[in-house]
Amino acid sequence: MADFGASDLDAFRTEVREWLAANYPPELRDGGAPTDPEAIWGGRRFEGSDDPQIVWMRRVAERGWTAPSWPKEYGGAGLSREQARIIEKELAAGGYRVPLASFGVWMLGPVLLEYASEEQKREHLPKIVRGEIRWCQGYSEPGAGSDLASLQTRCEDAGEHWKINGQKVWTSYADKADWCFCLVRTDTSKKHEGISFVLIDMSSPGVETRPIRLISGESPFCETFFNDVLVPKNNLVGRVNGGWDIAKRLLQYERQNISGGFGAGGGAGGVAGDLAQVAKDYVGTDEEGRLEDADLRARITRNKMDVHALQLTMARIAAEQKASNGPSAVTSIVKYAAASFAQERSELMVEAMGSQGLGWSGEGFSPDELRATRGWLRSKGNSIEGGTSEVNLNVIAKRVLGLPDPK
Repeated sequence: MADFGASDLDAFRTEVREWLAANYPPELRDGGAPTDPEAIWGGRRFEGSDDPQIVWMRRVAERGWTAPSWPKEYGGAGLSREQARIIEKELAAGGYRVPLASFGVWMLGPVLLEYASEEQKREHLPKIVRGEIRWCQGYSEPGAGSDLASLQTRCEDAGEHWKINGQKVWTSYADKADWCFCLVRTDTSKKHEGISFVLIDMSSPGVETRPIRLISGESPFCETFFNDVLVPKNNLVGRVNGGWDIAKRLLQYERQNISGGFGAGGGAGGVAGDLAQVAKDYVGTDEEGRLEDADLRARITRNKMDVHALQLTMARIAAEQKASNGPSAVTSIVKYAAASFAQERSELMVEAMGSQGLGWSGEGFSPDELRATRGWLRSKGNSIEGGTSEVNLNVIAKRVLGLPDPK
């Protein structure tokens, strides 16, 4: 990629700003037209749709800006990281909706670029960029959560196909996904070295999903069952029994994405809004305009300082990655910290609201108060998703600090 100077970047920023203003659907800006909340994820169900979010997604994808740093031959725009960052900043500054939310963009695409065959890249990456396929992740199993490498979903050679049998759990949006990137066992005699990485069409016979209802009242996760599911041989990414290296790489991208979402605003699974102002509104202020409860004031201040330090750390890591090949084990540090701070922030939000932060439904509670309660419950999953905090601490100990295994 070209090395753009400051003047070139300024010109590009102007180009982006003008294009966004000229191409953003007025229905989204005015909020007058209804839009399906699932449209931001794209997928087969929106083929031919005139939903304003889908129209916006298509326009941005035509320029390759849904994955701006991916090569042009795979649907991206072939831009530098600096240019991609400008697009991200201008979207936020202009109050534009994110054009596409996609596990394909955040997790699968980067590992396909690194590990997939040329045929697989040309088949799947352009569809990811255009939001034509919605992906889910088939990793965790009932008996393989923190110890993911103990997974037992079997993948057997069935001639022209692979035959898959087994169960996954906590599969995000599996009931809405078109395809699944999945870890399977192709060798039962080895643990880590017996795992392969396959791509599964969720419309295949034998695939079944069952949503799981969470304590927050939502059902974003599913149980996923594979019963004699036949998968074409060319849907295996990388080499047979070489899936563990791909799995680890993808988890680094997942942790980076989860942490990035926290750094951008309200926190993973939490509630957006200025915590200090919310506390002042509910608790009150002293004669100097400070939060009246000194202890709560100190804890909120500490959380805001921690969050700011995390955001600076994330910016530094992003700058360091420019000279490296993608994310590293350092993402485990960021993910661990982001989960801790997000949970603390949600707890402080509910505490500041007092009894108004304990509403579930009915009259007497504002929409923000009800969201705070559910956001607090949802934040309990921050230390589990993308690798538990305990697993991330182990990664930090081994791969960042270089500590020996316990005897």
